[in-house]
Amino acid sequence: MKVAVINFSGNVGKTTVARHLLVPRIAGAELIAVESINADEDQNQAVRGSQFGELQEYLQTVDNVVVDIGASNVEDLLALMRKYRGSHEDFDYFVIPTVPALKQQQDTIATLAELARIGIPATKMRVVFNQVEDDARISELFASLFAFIEQHQFAPASTLCKLGANEIYERVKGSGVDLAELVRDVTDYKAQIAKASGTVEKIALAQKLATRRLATGVVPELDACFAALELH
Repeated sequence: MKVAVINFSGNVGKTTVARHLLVPRIAGAELIAVESINADEDQNQAVRGSQFGELQEYLQTVDNVVVDIGASNVEDLLALMRKYRGSHEDFDYFVIPTVPALKQQQDTIATLAELARIGIPATKMRVVFNQVEDDARISELFASLFAFIEQHQFAPASTLCKLGANEIYERVKGSGVDLAELVRDVTDYKAQIAKASGTVEKIALAQKLATRRLATGVVPELDACFAALELH
C-alpha cells in the first residue's frame, strides 16, 4: 500500500499522521519525507519536492510506503505530478490531515480541490480530523470543510477519523520510538524510582513512566482512527 500524506497547510499534523498513525499499521511500510527544510533527523529518507521524478521511480520498487509531503513542497510536487501524467496512480490513497482553525480548513479545501483537478477520485482521499477535543462535534467544528464536501459531492469524510491533541508526540519527537512499543514496556518504573538515589534519576524515570501512560491512552485512539480510514 502506498499512501501520500498531504495538505497545502502546515501545522496540521502531517508528520504525526504519517509516523504514528500510518507507518506502524501498514505492514513493512517505509517512511519517506518530502521536505526540503527542517526535516526531522530520524526520518528514514528525505527528498526535495523537485525530485519527484526520482521519487515516482522509487515508488515502483516498493510495496508499502508512506510519503509525508511537507507544506513547502506541496505545490511543486503536485505540479510535477501533473507533468508525469498518471503518476498520481502510484498512490493508493491520499490522506489529508486537518485541524479546526479556519485557515487550515480553507487550505484543506484547496488541497481536496487540487487533488480532484489532477484526476484523483474522491474514493482515494481520506480526511483525518486532528487536534479534536473529546466532546467536540466534528460536523460543527469543521463546518466549512463539510459544506465543501457536500457541495462538490466528495465521498463523505468519516467523523471517526479523528485524533486529539496529545503531548506524547512532542515527547517522542526525534526518538524514532513506536508508541506501541512503549505500551508493551513492562518496566516497573515506580519500583525503580523508589530505589533511585538522586532527584535527577528519579525525574528521568518518572518521565519514562508518564510517557508510557500517555502512549497507553493514545494508541487505542490511533487504532480506531486507522480502522475508520478503511484503507484496503
